[in-house]
Amino acid sequence: METDKQGMSAEGRQGVDSGEGHYMFSRHLSNSMDSPKKKLQGLVAATITPMTEHGEINFSVIGRYVDYLVEEQGVKNVFVNGTTGEGLSLSISERCRVAEEWVTKGRNKLDQIVIHVGALSLKESQELAQHAAEIGADGIAVIAPFFLKPWNKDVLINFLKEVAAAAPALPFYYYHIPALTGVKIRAEELLDGIQDKIPSFQGLKFSDTDLLDFGQCVDQNRQRQFAFLFGVDEQLLSALVMGATGAVGSTYNYLGKKTKQMLEAFERKDFSSALNHQFCIQRFINFVVKLGFGVSQTKAIMTLVSGIPMGPPRLPLQKASREFTDNAEAKLKSLDFLSCTDLKDGNMEACS
Repeated sequence: METDKQGMSAEGRQGVDSGEGHYMFSRHLSNSMDSPKKKLQGLVAATITPMTEHGEINFSVIGRYVDYLVEEQGVKNVFVNGTTGEGLSLSISERCRVAEEWVTKGRNKLDQIVIHVGALSLKESQELAQHAAEIGADGIAVIAPFFLKPWNKDVLINFLKEVAAAAPALPFYYYHIPALTGVKIRAEELLDGIQDKIPSFQGLKFSDTDLLDFGQCVDQNRQRQFAFLFGVDEQLLSALVMGATGAVGSTYNYLGKKTKQMLEAFERKDFSSALNHQFCIQRFINFVVKLGFGVSQTKAIMTLVSGIPMGPPRLPLQKASREFTDNAEAKLKSLDFLSCTDLKDGNMEACS
């Protein structure tokens, strides 16, 4: 769930009893552990780009940021320079340096570092892809170009193919977020035969609320070991039932530990507990969405929860108001999200 428009919390604003969703999730976890090539699965934090009060990137705190994700949230995968990271508001040189910093500081600490390299210019996207390969990133992702838009599946695949070819050894992921791009090509349609055109294709980041489209992506590609990464945090449990193998989102920066409790409950088939965890997370997301929730507000919440200064966003976004931060803090406290206690036993009263 990265951060875009109201109605879909940050990145989508971007049969439970049969155990089919659990089977898919567990099967991919097992395959990822058995395979010598790392698979992207589990929680992936859509990283924020820290900035100074003057709008310059604050590279100095990224090391602390890595340690916070790993040690406090238990999240060891990151998606860099995406929507939450304001990637498309950064210059090419800034995007390269941010990627370098995450790879350098994340070495031997993070499991997977995926760099978003999408751009309106094919040449710039290729340059970013090549750079990601050179610095040792674990994968690249690309958003659909959204000014001069591809009008059908074949045109979009041709664009993605050219970017992937610039870094053929890196796993390639399509970043599907139609609410922001305006590109309404269904992901299910795009996936049909995509590996014939893009051999390095490994999966997609699905940041949309269309569970029919997502479910058909999974259903029609069961024999392929694709990563199905869901990007709408408040609907993650529904996506797990449909076969999501992981999730990319902004809330995993500060609610990663809470979300992992939901994943663990789902994996052990404790669906009642999993649902309670999802509802508790939804209460917070629903609250902040009503206040107005986007990248700016995500930065404010992360600063509050982690103690790491994320700074303001870059124009045209505006800094979150003090009123928003105060209200978000009160809600986090009421849900017991500002403590490290587990959502179980007496602590569930905070989510009742």
